[in-house]
Amino acid sequence: MHQMSKDYPVAVASRVMGIARSTYYAVPCHKDRVPLRKALKCVAGQWPTYGYRRLTAMLRREGMPVNHKLVLAQMHILGLVQRKRRRTAQTTNSRHGFARYPNALASTPIKEPDQCWVADITYVQLQGEWIYLAVLMDVFTRTIRGWALSRRCDEALSIEALQNALATGRRPAMHHSDQGVQYAATGYTAILKAHAVAISMAARGEPRENGFAERVMRTIKEEHVALTEYDTLADARQQIKQFLEDVYNRKRIHSSLEYRTPVEFEESWRQQQKVSDTVPTVSHK
Repeated sequence: MHQMSKDYPVAVASRVMGIARSTYYAVPCHKDRVPLRKALKCVAGQWPTYGYRRLTAMLRREGMPVNHKLVLAQMHILGLVQRKRRRTAQTTNSRHGFARYPNALASTPIKEPDQCWVADITYVQLQGEWIYLAVLMDVFTRTIRGWALSRRCDEALSIEALQNALATGRRPAMHHSDQGVQYAATGYTAILKAHAVAISMAARGEPRENGFAERVMRTIKEEHVALTEYDTLADARQQIKQFLEDVYNRKRIHSSLEYRTPVEFEESWRQQQKVSDTVPTVSHK
């Protein structure tokens, strides 16, 4: 190209070759990208559904000075840009005669851990049958507080997940879910009331009002369930436990948490609260 410029103007040569004029002046840097591409393939292999922003954050955590545009460009070159999967089934049955509760989460600013837990249920394929996963997540920290797995998508499943969460010694001020029978049934709401937990529900037919739970379920399905085969219910329980409690809570970074993991974010918040509590107040006389 540079030799050609001696005989032809840059504009003419660029037009004939079908490239931008800026390409002519660009300094080749393919060798410089080799370490980045190796690191990018490694991180993307560990987190196959991460988009370019999270992959950028992960690379920065490993000490690589990269920006979003550079990572996205390399992802295209490496064929790492993924198409999102579509949800194809529903687990919510809101046709029941139990009491329904208004959406209190929509008007409540979430400022601390355990101020609100959100709940939802999704399906998992297991050797020709469906099994069901119930999860409760803390909105502020995005931490999974409790979960349960069963062959039946019923109230017993949601109660088991709730009891597992409460067994950690934590209690939410508010519980938010859809209007599914698993969350509106008397047995489930009685447990919440016994622990003085306020009940909030998304409006019927409005999944966006339970967006926090919808997103965590989508993450679980895309980043684990869709990529994993389970031999038995026990095998599914063990692998899902490892993903939720180790990978999701302790290793997966969240853009909403300043690209930190739920455990890192909660620990940082609590440390800040300790510092704030120890700072003496200055009285003005």
